[in-house]
Amino acid sequence: MVEYPPMQTTFDFVVIGGGSAGYAAARTAREFTDSVAIIDGAKELGGLCILRGCMPSKTLLYSAEVLHRSSQAGLLGLHIPRAEADMKALHARKTKIIREFAEYRVGQLRDRRFSFFNSNAHFIDTHTVRLTDGTEVTGRKFFISTGSHATVPEIPGLAGSPFWTSDDVLDMDSIPPSVIVLGGGVVACEMAQFLTRIGSKVCQIQRSPQILRDFSPEAAGCLSEAFTEEGIELLTETSRLSVSHGADSFTVEFEQHGKKLKRSARHLLNALGRTANTQSLNLSAAEATLRDNGQIEVNLMQQSLNPDIYAGGDCTGPYEIVHIAILHGELAARHAFNQPVEPINYDQLLSVVFTDPQVAVAGLTAPELLARRTDFIEASHPFNDHGKSILMEARRGYVRVLAARRDGRLLGAEIVGRDAGELIHVFSTALTLKATVHDLLRAPWYHPTLSEIITYPLEEIAARLTSPQ
Repeated sequence: MVEYPPMQTTFDFVVIGGGSAGYAAARTAREFTDSVAIIDGAKELGGLCILRGCMPSKTLLYSAEVLHRSSQAGLLGLHIPRAEADMKALHARKTKIIREFAEYRVGQLRDRRFSFFNSNAHFIDTHTVRLTDGTEVTGRKFFISTGSHATVPEIPGLAGSPFWTSDDVLDMDSIPPSVIVLGGGVVACEMAQFLTRIGSKVCQIQRSPQILRDFSPEAAGCLSEAFTEEGIELLTETSRLSVSHGADSFTVEFEQHGKKLKRSARHLLNALGRTANTQSLNLSAAEATLRDNGQIEVNLMQQSLNPDIYAGGDCTGPYEIVHIAILHGELAARHAFNQPVEPINYDQLLSVVFTDPQVAVAGLTAPELLARRTDFIEASHPFNDHGKSILMEARRGYVRVLAARRDGRLLGAEIVGRDAGELIHVFSTALTLKATVHDLLRAPWYHPTLSEIITYPLEEIAARLTSPQ
């Protein structure tokens, strides 16, 4: 059946990009007007999170985690003779789950509440975009949420080689014999461990002194120990990388501590970051500007230099996190319709890395507090000294809590360990409510649970406060 575009071409609010940020903006704008359009030219609709990000990666990571637990069953007094990944079945399960999520999102985009254009767009003036088929759409306000794509850095030999990105790893239905992973960020670490656990030989090469360079050295060290224990060859603090590709393998040459090294593998995963999808928008015609990294420059209300054009999500940063993208969309739409809003409070930022051990951070870190000259108390407790984590053989990791010295108000927390991504929400809630360590300690904590470990650094801080409440 031929699908004809909507006849209307002038709208109060036009969204370009139908992912998490774009749909949130359109849905919120619909509270204030019935004149909302969504433009998305992707052949496969649904957005990065659903199709090639959060949902498929965590589906595969969970399967790999169960496989790894099975291989470690002897520690629990269990005998599981054989456990292996059935990649075709794993791929089929992932595909089915993602299809269901995507179909739901497509239904939302094509809902009668919106006028939907399955097309690409570029600006021809400050309030008009031209679609692929030549249709011109005018908007009183715009919200851009075009996402990002894998970066190809200027490493000799990389651009011309058939390297993988995370998209390829998430879509494979067989186990690659060996993979070199370039990068040490969240995606690189999650994919490196996944590949190792399904049976690939993995070498991970990182230019910075530590993996997860945006996290604490303790968190990176804890994860590095786990990676090495699982068989990943982890090479950090490298330089002068070059890539060559032969008939059936890749070779990466580099230097580490002044020594020339090289590693070869059947496949190469480029996980060296992402770049905003902004180049085809012709933003100069819209009088919006880009930062040096290609992201759209916006203010605290997500407005570009043109106050009628808003943007959010990966194409603006500063964090490529889904719940932040959703906040961007909601904030922009409300501000566009003159509703009372406040800027996003990044002091309550929540981040999770779905490795094993997981790494989770809420609020401010110690370096950030020191930079602000905030007087704080810090306390931590290791997982290997806690009843539930010991009996679970989840001994690697710790809980760290940061609180104001004046009154014990929680400022930040870091958890490295089993289910850290779940446990961190205790602190996310407490930070939002401006709770103190005393507030949290007044709550009951069931024994024996993993959550109970949180009480130990809380109790230490409470005891050290100069003026207990």
